[in-house]
Amino acid sequence: MKILLVDDKASVRTAMVNILLSLGFDDITHAVDGEDAWEKLKETMDGNTVQPFELVISDLEMPKMSGMELLRAVRLEPETRHTPFIMATTVTEKEVIIETMRLGVQAYIIKPFDRQTVEFKLKQAGVL
Repeated sequence: MKILLVDDKASVRTAMVNILLSLGFDDITHAVDGEDAWEKLKETMDGNTVQPFELVISDLEMPKMSGMELLRAVRLEPETRHTPFIMATTVTEKEVIIETMRLGVQAYIIKPFDRQTVEFKLKQAGVL
């Protein structure tokens, strides 16, 4: 499974990659913010030979383009509309969680996370 991992903190990306690797995922592309992620996603929509991402795991609060903005963009494009999307964040406000769910996020991970939580959320999102 090809995964796009989006977080502006390298330490968080590293922690998530280690968990994903331990769960058997090894095709992981990093993006440092929503804008970087969106560019990488668009590369898979341009009709070239780049394999599309099968899962997006994104932070919510990032510079340039937030995870919420990225989620909206992903859901608006026919090519990515049905791509599973997991939000991983420290934001716990009920309104924010409801908005991400309304926009079509499959799971919501509260940071800090551990392997058991990530595994559960991957199952909840239907990718494990």
